[in-house]
Amino acid sequence: MAITTASSHKTGSVISKDGTVIGYRELGSGPGLVIVHGGMQAAQNFMKLAEALADQFILYIPDRRGRGLSGEPGPDYGIEKECQDIEALINKTGAKYIFGLSSGAIISLNAAFRCPAIHKAAIYEPPFPIDPTTPDYRFIDRYHKEVAQNNLGAAFITVITGLRMAFLLGLVPRFIMEPLANMLLKRDEEQLQPGDIPLKDLVPCFKYDHILVAETKGELDKFSRVEASVLLLSGSKSPDFLKRVIARLKAILPHNSHVEFKGLDHMGSDNTGKPEIVAEELRRFFN
Repeated sequence: MAITTASSHKTGSVISKDGTVIGYRELGSGPGLVIVHGGMQAAQNFMKLAEALADQFILYIPDRRGRGLSGEPGPDYGIEKECQDIEALINKTGAKYIFGLSSGAIISLNAAFRCPAIHKAAIYEPPFPIDPTTPDYRFIDRYHKEVAQNNLGAAFITVITGLRMAFLLGLVPRFIMEPLANMLLKRDEEQLQPGDIPLKDLVPCFKYDHILVAETKGELDKFSRVEASVLLLSGSKSPDFLKRVIARLKAILPHNSHVEFKGLDHMGSDNTGKPEIVAEELRRFFN
């Protein structure tokens, strides 16, 4: 959910390799740290995390392609384009650190793999497809249909339940959940801060996150060649398949450590989670 605070930040932009404009929010002072959001999110979702770190780092928080300050994804969208966007931002700012959540963690780890300028990467629960416990995305056709029908509350519920991100929601009939989801979207739009993107505009962007997940199937072993130090982050209340991904990465990455946040879930670093707790570990790691 796109909840933000009325923080003080400035905006900037960079031109990616293919000419796409990538806009970002910037605040703080110190070494540069890039924050990469996940699905149905934008830069606004990490303002509380950024504020908790702004006394020691300059935070660069891009809106990924197709969202807010940034240009369209383009016909050949994929992990290559997302990494080029991060590289353009790093080349402009000199940032050496990166943090990513979910699909943003997939992007961040791939960026660390290909970009020597990244010295440290903190990765919060990347949903790499690794085994039969991973969601099979059979729900994606239903999601596309609901988006095409502009039934965005239903599409939101389809994604959340399909990814097993809210177990209790799966026990509630959809005829109850969907009106509640539509109320959530309406309330979100009414509470936006200036410059924020309404959740109803972020729900259709999940199709791009699905592309990233599908594209990275079977690619985990390449990360054995990542030179950067990697902090793996997870929540004790997150789905089991995400915990299995973290376990695999712990065995593959040559320079890694792991912190599990007790009582937190997949959205621990989001404005709606406990970003101040996550910030404490990021501060330790990046200092």
